[in-house]
Amino acid sequence: MEMNFNTQLTSKYHSKTQIARVLTEDWVGRNMFCPRCGNPHVSHFENNRPVADFYCPACNSEYELKSKNGYLGGKINDGAYDTMIKRITDNNNPDFFLMSYSKSQMRVTDFILIPKHFFVPDIIEKRRPLAPTSVRAGWVGCNILIDRIPQQGRISIISAGKVLDINNIILSINKSSLLEVNDIDSRGWLFDVLSCVNRISNDVFELMEVYQYEKILQQKHPNNNNIRAKIRQQLQILRDKGVIKFLGNGKYLKL
Repeated sequence: MEMNFNTQLTSKYHSKTQIARVLTEDWVGRNMFCPRCGNPHVSHFENNRPVADFYCPACNSEYELKSKNGYLGGKINDGAYDTMIKRITDNNNPDFFLMSYSKSQMRVTDFILIPKHFFVPDIIEKRRPLAPTSVRAGWVGCNILIDRIPQQGRISIISAGKVLDINNIILSINKSSLLEVNDIDSRGWLFDVLSCVNRISNDVFELMEVYQYEKILQQKHPNNNNIRAKIRQQLQILRDKGVIKFLGNGKYLKL
């Protein structure tokens, strides 16, 4: 896999946004395989498609590309806020490719996949409306808060310019599919508790350690008056999905 951009494509463009779009989309079209099925390439949809940028001709998986110069960080810009929320709640969003690149070196540095079932409204940040003097006055965009997505939903494909093992990537995606939940409220609860479990440093942990996040969960779910019971319920679901193992006496093992 070649990390460099094809800079010859940008000679007729002057907008920095257009140049970045052309370079990054061309790179994906030339280099990316389908991380869901392993097909050697993904195809570009026609321009201005509202839902996705690429698709796999073998398994029909769809992908939207977002890119950023420099360190990917905790958030990345996306499109219209209302559109994004509707797509998530309607279960109509694609998987996301998130790319970071070096503008000075004109090459890809990091590339991760966010499976579509890890998207919940809580990870979408509403931006301020554009100023009245703007061409699109009043338009409201959003950011994807990457650092709120559980680590199981941030699957690295390229790290520090190095391509990771394709078989391990596909295996990670298959494992993440066990966490797929269609109901948006249930999905939010499951990933909130999973994120709490991820914060615990030891692989073997106790129920009381998860209870320490009770106040945080209460703030996120103010209408629930029995947070501890909900925590236990979500731990049972994580157990059934093979993410953790119940050891007895209030102890669990991360798998």
